[in-house]
Amino acid sequence: MENEQILHKLNRIEKFMFGLKDILNPEELSEYTGFKVSYIYKLVSQSKIPYSKPNNGALFFDRKKIDDWLLQNPSKSEAEIRKEALQYTRKK
Repeated sequence: MENEQILHKLNRIEKFMFGLKDILNPEELSEYTGFKVSYIYKLVSQSKIPYSKPNNGALFFDRKKIDDWLLQNPSKSEAEIRKEALQYTRKK
């Protein structure tokens, strides 16, 4: 049981460390996002995800650009929609 707790804590630390790293490789991006590496390569091949490939070599991802990409097209909560509707009706 103690070994499982240690492994769990190490996994949490590793995930935290990915959050501090600015440049990620595909495997690290997979850990960071939860996407499979094969899906990341598919997104790259379709140019749907921001990436860098210096000198036609290895793939790298800017974590900040990935964060922005992950958070694009947000959906508003029901409470936010009600608040906006209320503000709109008060303006009239």
